[in-house]
Amino acid sequence: MAPVSNQQFETPSVLIALGANLSTTEGGPPAETIKRAMAALEDAYFAVESSKLYQTPCFPAGAGPDYVNAAMLLKSNANPAQILAKLHEVEALFGRERRQRWGMRTLDLDLIAVGDRILPDEATHARWRNMPADLQVSATPDRLILPHPRLQDRAFVLVPMADVAPDWVHPLLGLSIRQMYEALPADEIEAVVPLDLPS
Repeated sequence: MAPVSNQQFETPSVLIALGANLSTTEGGPPAETIKRAMAALEDAYFAVESSKLYQTPCFPAGAGPDYVNAAMLLKSNANPAQILAKLHEVEALFGRERRQRWGMRTLDLDLIAVGDRILPDEATHARWRNMPADLQVSATPDRLILPHPRLQDRAFVLVPMADVAPDWVHPLLGLSIRQMYEALPADEIEAVVPLDLPS
């Protein structure tokens, strides 16, 4: 009988990016909404790490108030579709409505990665990963793409993610979170500032 790999028993790491830039009746100001969303995800999954909260410029520039961003490392044996459905459920608790791509929002929960899974396939991932910037604003995938195809480009994702999973390696790029973070322009990293919250 062939030996059984330990990997078969490992619970996959799930990377989640959180963001908000609108206050809500349900969650309060963005920082409070993020903290409440983190608590909801901790109740649903085994939370390993949560990042600090960061203030980041709205993306794209001029689209609204600055964001509060964060990241979480969870463990789950749920499949990616189930995890995504749970994220949408938590977003709805805090009044999220999907009206405009990259518009202002009460809560944005992005499924960044589930272990080293590539969805739906390498060719589709490459097409979305390499899409010209002017098309990104209007083009929306009709299926889940993992890892998130814009992960390597976004300081507001990589800076918080470096708090929780600096050694996670992108299964297609072969780069760790730390390496992708360090490859970003210095001004983009400096624009993501730890949020000073009252104790």
